[in-house]
Amino acid sequence: MKKVSLIIVVVMLLVGTLVFLFSSRQNENGQSSTSTISADVPVSVVTARKQNLASSISLVGTINANNDVNVISETQGAVRQVFSSVGKSVAPGTVLVQVEDDIPKSSLATAEINYQKSKRDFERSETLFQENSISSAQLDAVRLAMKAAENQLEIARRQLQNTSIRSPIAGTVNTRFVDVGTMVQPGTPVANIVDIRTLKVKVNVSEREAFQLKPGDVVEVTTDVYPGRKFQAHVDNIALKADEAHTYPVEIKLGNSAAAPLKAGMFCRIAFTSTRATEAMAIPRMSLVGSVRNAAVFVVRGKIALMQPIVVGKQTNEYLEVLNGLNEGDTVVTSGQNNLVDSARVVIVGNN
Repeated sequence: MKKVSLIIVVVMLLVGTLVFLFSSRQNENGQSSTSTISADVPVSVVTARKQNLASSISLVGTINANNDVNVISETQGAVRQVFSSVGKSVAPGTVLVQVEDDIPKSSLATAEINYQKSKRDFERSETLFQENSISSAQLDAVRLAMKAAENQLEIARRQLQNTSIRSPIAGTVNTRFVDVGTMVQPGTPVANIVDIRTLKVKVNVSEREAFQLKPGDVVEVTTDVYPGRKFQAHVDNIALKADEAHTYPVEIKLGNSAAAPLKAGMFCRIAFTSTRATEAMAIPRMSLVGSVRNAAVFVVRGKIALMQPIVVGKQTNEYLEVLNGLNEGDTVVTSGQNNLVDSARVVIVGNN
């Protein structure tokens, strides 16, 4: 009886062992099958096709006054009167500061006397020359003396005029540097005049962008001061020579608005939009792998994703022009490419 029981126990152990081994084999087969399925990377794709692209460039710049001039003294002396105040509008030729003019007035009077004397001397010498009383050389000497006296008279007049320091442009007094009694020298700044009726913005663009723009192109200017408001401007000038960073300075002109006035020194965002739309092979920007300089995309052929180098041309906010590397109709991965390597198996889960 004991032998029968032992045999039964041994048989049950053998059966259990076989069942365990069979189950393990099934689990291994299941895991292998699951692993094979998960090797296909899910991706979304788009078909490369031609479409109209308009160039769009967005840059940050600083608004500047159309004219920003430091008015400089050209004379020496103490300030007698000040006619300008900060915030005052002035016209070209408006006197800003009057410097003492006693000495320049005396110098002008002396120069006037010397000129009148030399002029009468020349007139008498002409009469004597016609009477053959003096030589032509003597007449030339008197003529030159009269010319020298005339030049001294003009210099004295200019020195007197310089005592009235005037604004060379129309604008607003932004800063005044002198007060009554201040001693000024030639080269001393007395005031800063700015003209913000027209504003200008200077930005630098790459060589590719410089050839996409042209003078007269419409530009949209936005600022944080007036959220949602767009100011119309235009490209005024594009430099013909690049700077040390190989970028090209571009100057934009912007008319100031009385309803929403802008000030010099404000930050702004410049949106260039070329009116020349061209038909080109284009792909979504999101499909790009790497940088624009070393651009590549994944192209799906069958169930295999192949990395394809491309040459990028014109750029917009959403699309990239492809100059070389793709054919119309190619299936390009737009989502999931971060999980791909060259020649990876894929499964398409979305098509844009």
